[in-house]
Amino acid sequence: MQDGLKNVSSNINSFLMIGQSNMAGRGHFDEVEPIKNKLCHMLRMGRWQAMSEPINPDRVIFNPSWHSGISLGASFADDFAKYTGCPVGMIPCADGGTSIDQWMPGEILYDHAVMMTKLAMRSSNFSGILWHQGESDCAEAKRILYKEKFITMITAMRRDLGNENIPVIIGELGTNVIGYKEDEDPVKMNAVFYEIAKTIPMCAVVSSEGFTLNSDGIHFDSKSLRIFGSRYFEAYRKLVSEN
Repeated sequence: MQDGLKNVSSNINSFLMIGQSNMAGRGHFDEVEPIKNKLCHMLRMGRWQAMSEPINPDRVIFNPSWHSGISLGASFADDFAKYTGCPVGMIPCADGGTSIDQWMPGEILYDHAVMMTKLAMRSSNFSGILWHQGESDCAEAKRILYKEKFITMITAMRRDLGNENIPVIIGELGTNVIGYKEDEDPVKMNAVFYEIAKTIPMCAVVSSEGFTLNSDGIHFDSKSLRIFGSRYFEAYRKLVSEN
């Protein structure tokens, strides 16, 4: 077995996708080659099915401007499967436009993510949480409370899922998004993510440097999301290897 993931399960290794639209994915289908890997799966109707995109259909699928589409989940899964030679399954629970408050314990999105993960755990080895969210909380008044809220949320989720050290991977926000308001600073929000990673165990942050956007000026494009998924996997691999 490859170094750093020596104890990976030969059963399906599952990963929870949570956050807002750039985790769900808004990449256009015709901009990248589809990923076809028999070891990659996604949760549908409580069962594992062959992975296809969109993995996380939180919005309409057929729309010329923005839609549920290519996400970072596919390249993450593909890299995991190629590196370990073991099956992997994605648990899609991200929801576009949502704030950290909507992911707090007791809220619907939190309960849904825990419920779906527990369902997936009946037929898989739960292996990590992939998070990308923060655009809705970039304003200073919200940003200064984000660290405490995130730690409260992820600590509760780890406890509810029975593993207080489950790896958590956080992705940086794009800093070139068009339409941020004057007091919305993605650079400062990204700094908060690194503070979080220093505070809680088994947590890493992934760079979004160099990424390009769809024509909407908001969402990462397909090519960037493919790279993002690979960066998420590399961060996960290093985190597991070092711990």
